[in-house]
Amino acid sequence: MSLVFAAIAPHPPVLIPAIGKEHSAELEKTRAAMERLEQDLYSAKPDLIIIISPHGELNPAAFTINLCREFTANFETFGDFTTKMNFPGDLVTFTTAKEIISAKAPINIISSPELDHGCGVPLYYLARHLPETPIVPIYFSMLDSQAHFEFGKALKDLILNSDKRVAVIASGDLSHCLSENSPAKCNPAGKIFDEKIISLLVACDLLSLVNLDHKLIEDASECGLRSILILAGILNDISCKPEILSYEAPFGIGYMVAEVIL
Repeated sequence: MSLVFAAIAPHPPVLIPAIGKEHSAELEKTRAAMERLEQDLYSAKPDLIIIISPHGELNPAAFTINLCREFTANFETFGDFTTKMNFPGDLVTFTTAKEIISAKAPINIISSPELDHGCGVPLYYLARHLPETPIVPIYFSMLDSQAHFEFGKALKDLILNSDKRVAVIASGDLSHCLSENSPAKCNPAGKIFDEKIISLLVACDLLSLVNLDHKLIEDASECGLRSILILAGILNDISCKPEILSYEAPFGIGYMVAEVIL
């Protein structure tokens, strides 16, 4: 049928209450924005949720599509042995369109039931009232920005020709070098990168996202741009308006929540 929902969501494990504990209050803006996204996703009544994660299985030369009958997510790696989630998969939509997509972009099909935290954290918030809605996780490649944009355009063709109501979530954090407490060494490029991403999204200048300076990207130590580029390809030539719901960086990592108004 159509694309009914699109958003960009961060994936800090500290957003999970059992992990964040006393630090949760420092991400209140992000939490409130995710709760708003959850309401809008639920209202969109999707038949399928595509989630693009930076932390799944990586094939440097191809985009990975994870097709499984059922998925599980937990956060044991982060010390939380209680929070667990299950999601149904969709084995049909991408299988039937595999040849169409592979003619436009290199793809790698896998079947792995375990979800990484790049999927798990956003889904914990956004899909809590959609437990029966199938998901398809997608993982980006190490190909260039244009290739990610073109892959997104191939996904758009699939979405627009599907009989399903499709939601797309691009999971990704921005710069990891915004302060002395950052995981990466503090670099002024981080602040410049995050401000650039936000300004280009607000202006809906999707092509400029593709042409961002490579040195700036590298120096910013980001993990979300490729997810955003795939979403930008999906949105290519679709009338839309991205809206930034929140941005904060209490731990030296840029966390942005954005919804695309379709």
